Formats: sequence, structure tokens, C-alpha cells
Amino acid sequence: MKKQQTQPKDETSFGKWLIEMIILAILLFAGVQLIFHYVLAKDVVSGPSMETSFNDGDRLITYRLGKVKRGSVVVLDAPDEPGTLYIKRVIGLPGDTIEAKNDTLYVNGQKIDEPYLSKYQTGQNFTEDFSLKSTLGVAKVPANSYFVMGDNRPVSKDSRRIGFIKKSAIKGIVRLRYWPLNKIQIYTN
Repeated sequence: MKKQQTQPKDETSFGKWLIEMIILAILLFAGVQLIFHYVLAKDVVSGPSMETSFNDGDRLITYRLGKVKRGSVVVLDAPDEPGTLYIKRVIGLPGDTIEAKNDTLYVNGQKIDEPYLSKYQTGQNFTEDFSLKSTLGVAKVPANSYFVMGDNRPVSKDSRRIGFIKKSAIKGIVRLRYWPLNKIQIYTN
């Protein structure tokens, strides 16, 4: 007579499957944690400086490894408030000259189109006149630095008030607004 197996095949298969699923869950969790630590970040907008492009409470995904370009919306360490993050738009790159005259922004002498400000077109000056020389005492944006501004210019605490932003202070480039759901948007700049 043959001896019967004491453990059915189904129990062995289920136990093996359960262990595989636990290991897979641990690996997925670790992978997501690594991605959100080194590659992506979740941020929440606080304050009115980027209205109407971004509103208080908007939830964003930022990309930590992207190349900063003119027009990029970035999350940065606030130079005047340690432990605080600001969200701003990059206006000037290293070596650029910047000035505003009669509500028109000029970078390197060229007029810059700012479609994100069209909601503010009220007939009044929205961006006060300034130049790098008159505001920050230099003619050009220094190496490894950026000039940033909020879209809501009258209330934004930006490079006009806090100075140039070091490259190392930029924590990420906004790539996705995922909340509120009716405003989901992907950003490519």
C-alpha cells in the first residue's frame, strides 16, 4: 500500500502564493518609497502667490531630476523661511537680464509672452516696473541661480524681494496637479 501525503497540494500552493504576494507587496512598497524620495515628490500649494494658475490646497507631483527651463513652475526651499517651500515660476536663467516696463516683462531685451497672466488683464499695471539692477543691484542673474516670480505678482514674495534662488534650493519641477479632480493637469515645461 502507498502512504498518503499528510499535506494536501492545495495548502502548499496557497502558502507559497501567500508568501510570494507578501514579498511582492514589500518590494512594491519599497519601490514606491524610493521613487517618492529620490525622483518624485508630493506637494500641496499654500497661499495666493501663484493664483490663478495654482490655488491654495492644490496637490501636485514634482519631478526632482528635471532640467529647469524658463517658464518652469518649481517648488523651492524658501530662502527667508527655513523649513518652508515656495512654488514659483522661473523667469530668468543664469546670465539673463530682466526688467519690467509698463506691465511687460523683458528677458535679455526680448518681450516675454506670459499667457498665464491673461486672467489678470484688468487695464491696470499688474507687474510693477523693475530691473535687476534697480531691485537686486546686479545686471544679470548669477551662475547657478534663477530669478523666480509668482503669477499673482502684487502679492508674491519672489526674487524681487527675496533675491536669486540657488540651483540647489530647487526641490522639483511641477509635472502634475492631481487635486482637485476637476483641475487635473499635466505640465511639460
